[in-house]
Amino acid sequence: MLPPLTITTVALLVPLTIAIAYYDVRYRRIPNKLVLITLIGGIAINVFFGGLNGALSSVGGCALGLGLMLIPHVLGTMGAGDVKLFAAIGAVLGLPMVIPAFVAVVLTGGALALYTMIRGGTVISTLHGVLQIFVGLLPGWEMPRFTVPADRRHTIPYGVAITIGTLVSLAFFGVRS
Repeated sequence: MLPPLTITTVALLVPLTIAIAYYDVRYRRIPNKLVLITLIGGIAINVFFGGLNGALSSVGGCALGLGLMLIPHVLGTMGAGDVKLFAAIGAVLGLPMVIPAFVAVVLTGGALALYTMIRGGTVISTLHGVLQIFVGLLPGWEMPRFTVPADRRHTIPYGVAITIGTLVSLAFFGVRS
């Protein structure tokens, strides 16, 4: 039988992730209300089951999730909604689960990106853009800024990768507080 913390976490995340994924695919936006519900729900669950340690784990998970996603946002490859969403997910999962969830999210996002590149016929141009980003990280080179393509088929609703990766990490690892 699953621990009550895991059951409660899944009960919170499943409906929210379905709604978030829908909005991200349909409108390419993640509603702040859903992110706020996720954040508050995550903190509340962790405080209820873990007291002060749960609160610290939740806040630490939020901070780590924010920090991990802020890097791609600063590079112009991720939207602010995705950053806020993963920070809220970090608050739900707690500090020990953020890194496993992040790995699952990155792998899910990579698979989604590969599918999008192949479907859109943009493999070469996308790989060229990725190379430009890596070169831009070198001393003396300028970081490129990319515009969002008008054709949504060439963009990735990363909220989908975040939600699927989070649920996958929950399925494999459960919740550790």
